[in-house]
Amino acid sequence: MRNMSDDHTRVQEFFTARAADWDARFPDDCPAYAAAVADLRLREGDRVLDAGCGTGRALPPLRAAVGPSGVVLGADLTPAMLEAAVRAGRHRDGQLLLTDVAALPLRSGSLDAVFGAGLIAHLPHPAENLRELARVVRPGGTLALFHPIGRAALAARQGRQITPDDLRAEPNLRPLLAASGWRMTSYVDQDDRFLALAVREG
Repeated sequence: MRNMSDDHTRVQEFFTARAADWDARFPDDCPAYAAAVADLRLREGDRVLDAGCGTGRALPPLRAAVGPSGVVLGADLTPAMLEAAVRAGRHRDGQLLLTDVAALPLRSGSLDAVFGAGLIAHLPHPAENLRELARVVRPGGTLALFHPIGRAALAARQGRQITPDDLRAEPNLRPLLAASGWRMTSYVDQDDRFLALAVREG
């Protein structure tokens, strides 16, 4: 069995090395984040978590969606990413938490929604980790798994091929979500966006 701290170290090293210029590398992604947040259909006063928030690019549209009475949380494992979020001023749109999405310091059923950008690829234990996200969301609440480009475009950017065992492929993701307390309601995988939406089962 893998050591959990090894997983943490690997993820932290990956993102620490990239935190300082992360936003500069992907300067055109913000409209895609805003469009994906709109698809969550949040309401004024909702409580939402950006899981693996990185530099916090989803926090401004999440805050706009839930308004001043809502609660916006951004959780990330990598201090350098949260520091970049603060430098960008995004801490004004949500409370930043230095924590592992595998063990959230939140009450069960306390959230209305979870947003996760580029999250699945970095979860060391996807079924367990998605169950933890389900734990903190009320029945009927929603999950958005998002990436600003689709699987094929991302693979091409990284110089690799898509493989059949890719967790984000619909035939793999649908049962993974179902086994973790979620029911997938829509799935889009196009060159310019990846978005899977799911509802928390009762």
